[in-house]
Amino acid sequence: MILKRDTIKLGLLLGFVGPLLGIFLYKFVKFKIFTFKETFQYMLYEPGHKTLSVALTLALFVNAVLFTVYLNTRKDKTAKGIFLVTLVYGVVVLFLKLF
Repeated sequence: MILKRDTIKLGLLLGFVGPLLGIFLYKFVKFKIFTFKETFQYMLYEPGHKTLSVALTLALFVNAVLFTVYLNTRKDKTAKGIFLVTLVYGVVVLFLKLF
C-alpha cells in the first residue's frame, strides 16, 4: 500500500498533489457556479491575486495534515518530502502576497 512506503519521492508527490486537491476543493466551495476555466482565469487576472493567494494558503493546510499523518506514523522520509514541497508553495504564496 502507498501509505506504508517511506521515500522522499512519495513525499514530494504527495506534497505537490495535496495542495492541488485543496485548490479544487476551494473552487467547489467558493466558486461552485463557475467553470474551472472561469475560476482560474479570475484568480490569475485579479489585481493583487488575492483570491489565488487565499486559495493556495488554504490548500497548504492539506499538506499540513499529510505532514502530520506521516510524521506521527514515523515515515520521516515521506514527511521530509512533503515539508520541502510545502516550503516551495509557501514561498510562491509569499511572493504573490508581496508583489
